[in-house]
Amino acid sequence: MSKVKIVTDSTADIPRELREFWGIGMVPLKVHFGAETFEDGVTIGSEQFFDRLAKAETLPTTSQPSPADFLEIYKSLMTEPDTELISIHLSSAFSGTYQSALLAKSMLEDPSRVTVIDSKSASYGIGLLAVAAAEAARQGKSAAECVEVIQRFRRETHVYFLVGSLEYLQKGGRIGKAAAVLGSLLNIKPILTIDGDGTVSPADKVRGHKKAMARIVDLLREKKGDRKVQFAVAHSNSPGLAEEMAALLREQLGADQVIYTTLGAVIGTHVGPGTVAAFIYPE
Repeated sequence: MSKVKIVTDSTADIPRELREFWGIGMVPLKVHFGAETFEDGVTIGSEQFFDRLAKAETLPTTSQPSPADFLEIYKSLMTEPDTELISIHLSSAFSGTYQSALLAKSMLEDPSRVTVIDSKSASYGIGLLAVAAAEAARQGKSAAECVEVIQRFRRETHVYFLVGSLEYLQKGGRIGKAAAVLGSLLNIKPILTIDGDGTVSPADKVRGHKKAMARIVDLLREKKGDRKVQFAVAHSNSPGLAEEMAALLREQLGADQVIYTTLGAVIGTHVGPGTVAAFIYPE
């Protein structure tokens, strides 16, 4: 029986202890403050990043891993001839990371041993796929069976999020400048989601923070229906917001356990501080 290992990238925002427990390999993206370059989750952590972002005169930029970066980790994990890899990455609508992974796969002596998957998501929307696949692999499931688990989780996972400021989305081209200015003036809080095609889209908009949080819970309730689901909350160095969201999930949706994770430097560059996201996904 082959041994299946899971690889993802740093935008999966998996808590380090969880990633280490499941033995998930990670390829970092990079964030650039002027001439200085850092590896997301390796040479710069979430707290360091947001501290630095608050003092930066210009916004940082980000870049994807090279095929050589992927090739290095693939080879390091496939030292045994019966090992297969499943490599799960940031939505191809946001980044060329998925394409870099595909190129690295094509450079291997036996590319059939690696399956590269477009998560069509971001942050813990990727992370929960990787964790589910790693759990399935540990149970002895084949690579094909692990891929089936990933596909089911990808179909049945939903995320809604709020940003602290529309400035970062506007500068990243996600919304227009006029919409950003108008939203800020009127205290309009757009509720955003990631569609099935892996792109950010508006789900609703309300006025005021508390109404926006309550509306996210309503949207998740509609998606949940009668299903048994798991819950996760991601935040950009805003633990108070994360706890507020988790409390609503517990009170309104009966969440008995909530996974918390912080947004790393690359995702943080594009959404900014004060962001909070809520995920539901299958048991």
